[in-house]
Amino acid sequence: MTPHPGEDVAIVAIGRNEGERLKSCLRSVMQGARTVVYVDSGSGDGSPEYAAAAGCLVVELDPARPFSAARARNEGFARLMEHDPQVRFIQFLDGDCDLVEGWLEQGLAALGERADVGVVCGRVRELYPDATIYNKLCNLEWQQEPGEIRSSGGRFLVRTEVFHAVGGFRADVIAAEDDELCVRIRGLGWKILQLDREMARHDMAMTRFSQWWRRSKRTGHAFAQVAALHGGGDERYFVPEIRKVLLWALAMPMLAIGLAPLTRGLSLLALLGLYALQFARTYWRGRKRGWLPREAFLYAAFTALFKFPALLGLFEYYWRQWRGDAFSIIEYRRSP
Repeated sequence: MTPHPGEDVAIVAIGRNEGERLKSCLRSVMQGARTVVYVDSGSGDGSPEYAAAAGCLVVELDPARPFSAARARNEGFARLMEHDPQVRFIQFLDGDCDLVEGWLEQGLAALGERADVGVVCGRVRELYPDATIYNKLCNLEWQQEPGEIRSSGGRFLVRTEVFHAVGGFRADVIAAEDDELCVRIRGLGWKILQLDREMARHDMAMTRFSQWWRRSKRTGHAFAQVAALHGGGDERYFVPEIRKVLLWALAMPMLAIGLAPLTRGLSLLALLGLYALQFARTYWRGRKRGWLPREAFLYAAFTALFKFPALLGLFEYYWRQWRGDAFSIIEYRRSP
């Protein structure tokens, strides 16, 4: 039997102080699925009340435990299984995203065609890519080639049996929880498929450099945490990314500064030259992907800069791990 969204798909949406973005998100899904669960992480903007009035099952996370997207999705899944244990497929969605009309049918068709695929996802597009340079950066980030991939991102359509089999997300992983989950899904032999179809429209609403810096720092923390869990396997997950951050943001600058007195500053010029070369390589890769010159320039510049906040994120993870501290989310965006 061909799956149908209204009969076979449930939505689990998560959010924290998303305001109007959440309202738009829920409007995009309420008529397309058999059940919608909304999980709230301590919002103070009335989000749980709005979701309940819209007809969602609402879960409000206990603030006594650290919030994370992973924990929110797990508790949403648990509530869904209590209410609707027979549902065959689950679409996970963030409260700052609108689900594109027709996506569920396309995702279900792909799962129906390939029994070895456990997770499907599609393209994510920024709603307002030209509003700020940070929105533009994220719009470029979301672009992925279709085909089998190693991680889906946090918005995806999954077989319920697959999510059950891996035991859901690790609730203590505060970022890149989707990467960590997908490592385990692929470890069971399932494939993850990126479709050449639009899945969601995202509203980054990022307006300040400080927000971008904190988001990049969070990514560095994610590299370290997920590598600690899966970096020792054959895939060496996130290990190359960590090495690049350590090389470009720590080892090379320290070496150049240390040699500066002996080279009369030439080592610092050489370092700048290497950064320029890195920038040029990233720029031309962007141009080969069909990006406009200004898009490739923006992406190359921030890719080079990214390694410095990412380094701070690495250090924060290692410091927390050494002290035995609980991992708490690194928020980069205030409520609207």
